[in-house]
Amino acid sequence: MTSAALVKTEYEAIIGLETHCQLSTNTKIFSSSSTAFGGDPNTNIDPVCMGLPGVLPVLNEKVLEYAVKAGLALNCQIAKYSKFDRKQYFYPDLPKNYQISQYDLPIAEHGWLEIELVDAEGNPVRKRIGITRLHMEEDAGKLVHAGSDRLSGSTYSLVDYNRAGVPLVEIVSEPDLRSGQEAAEYAQELRRILRYLGVSDGNMQEGSLRCDVNISVRPVGQKEFGTKVEIKNMNSFNAIQRAIEYEIERQIAAVEAGERIIQETRLWEEGSQRTISMRVKEGSSDYRYFPEPDLAPIEVSNEQLEEWRSQLPELPAQKRHHYENELGLTPYDARVLTEERSVAEYFEAVIVSGANPKAAANWITQDVAAYLNKNKLNITEIALTPTNLADVITRIENGKISNAIAKEKLPELLDGRSPEELFKGKELITDPSVLESIIDEVMAANPKELEKYRNGNTNLKGFFVGQVLKKTNKLAEPKLTNQLVEKKLNS
Repeated sequence: MTSAALVKTEYEAIIGLETHCQLSTNTKIFSSSSTAFGGDPNTNIDPVCMGLPGVLPVLNEKVLEYAVKAGLALNCQIAKYSKFDRKQYFYPDLPKNYQISQYDLPIAEHGWLEIELVDAEGNPVRKRIGITRLHMEEDAGKLVHAGSDRLSGSTYSLVDYNRAGVPLVEIVSEPDLRSGQEAAEYAQELRRILRYLGVSDGNMQEGSLRCDVNISVRPVGQKEFGTKVEIKNMNSFNAIQRAIEYEIERQIAAVEAGERIIQETRLWEEGSQRTISMRVKEGSSDYRYFPEPDLAPIEVSNEQLEEWRSQLPELPAQKRHHYENELGLTPYDARVLTEERSVAEYFEAVIVSGANPKAAANWITQDVAAYLNKNKLNITEIALTPTNLADVITRIENGKISNAIAKEKLPELLDGRSPEELFKGKELITDPSVLESIIDEVMAANPKELEKYRNGNTNLKGFFVGQVLKKTNKLAEPKLTNQLVEKKLNS
C-alpha cells in the first residue's frame, strides 16, 4: 500500500438555513382571526383561513410592513414590485390544499447578516452570511397524533387549524455556513434582529421561529456541492448545532463507505440524538407554483420604503461594536447587554444618567441579571430605574458608599426604594483622623493579635481591617482603611 493511500480525505460541510418566523401581528395574514398562541383548538379560525368556497383573501398591511422592515434590517434589496403565488401543498393541516406564498418575485433578496465567533486563540471573529431571499407566506395548521399503536405510535390524528393563515416570513440563507456552531450563531443573531425590530417574538417553544437545515459534505478543495439533505424538527439552538454535527459525521461515514447520499428530508430525534429519514425531498417543480389570482401584486413606493427605514432601531451588531469600540466593554459584556433590546436600552439609560459604562455593565450583567433570572422577570418589570442605578454607581465611584453596602441594599433598590432614602446615614467614613482613632481602639482591644502580627504573622492584617469594618458597621472606606491599618501595624 502506498503512502498516498494512507492519507485520510478531509471534508467540509456546506450548510444553509431556511428559517420560518412568525410575525407578531394581532391578526392573520389574509383574514381578521387572532394569531394568539394557545387556547382551545379550532377557535381562532374563519372562512378565509379554512378555505371555504366563495371567500377572498385580503393582505394584512402590517404583514407587509414587518416583512419590509425585516428585509431592510438584513441588508436586503426590497422589491418595488412583488406578488403572491399558490404553492400546491397537499397536507391534511392546510385546508385549501395549497399555500399562499411567494416564488419568483419575493419581497426581499440579496442581503446579509454578520455573526461573531471565537477562534482557537479566543479572539473574536466576524463572518458575513448571505441572505438569498425573504418572502411572505401563510402558515399551515397542526396535526396532533394520539392514541397508541405498537408499530406507528398513534392510532388517529386530530387537526387544529388555529395556526392556519398565521403570517410568516421565510428567510433563506446562502450556503455560507460551515459548522453547527456557525449555524446556531446565525439562527441566534437572526432571532435577535427580529426581536429588536419587534416584528417577531422568536419563541422556538411556541413555533414562532423554526429552522430547517440544508447540509451536504464534499472533499476539501472540490468546487461542486455534494447531495443536499434537509433536517427538520429542531426546537432549540443547541439542537440545531447537535443535529448538524451528527449529520456531518453520518454523511462523511456514508461517503467513505461508498454509499450514495440521497436528497431527502430527515428528522432530528432529540431522545436518540440522531437524524432519521422522513421522505424524499421535493423540488420546486413538485409544488407547481402559479400566480395567486385572488391577490393583487404588491408595489412599495419610495416614500413608504424610506418611512419604514427611518423607524428601524440600532441593531444588535451595531450596538456590540459601539459598546466595544466607544465604551471600552469586553466582547462578552457587549454580547450579554445586547441580547435583548430592553436590556440594552436600560444600560444606555444608566450611562446617559452619568454612570461609568464598565461599572453599569457589571451591575446589570451580574447582580441585576441574577435577580431577573431568579424571579423570571424582564428588566422592564423591575422598579429600579436607570437613574437610581446610576446614582448608586456614582456614589460608589465617589467613595460615598461601599460596594458591599450597595449590594446589601440591592433587593430594596429593586423594589423601588430610592438611594437617598436607603443610604442616608450610610456614607463612608473617609476622614483619616477619625479612622486612625478607631484603628487605635481596635489595636488596643486586641494586644495578643497585635503581638503575633509584629512577630511575623502578617496575615492578621485582614483581622484588624475586619474589626474596623465591624466597629463602623462597614462604613469605613475600605481602601483607606487598609492603608491606615498597615501603616499603624508597621509603625
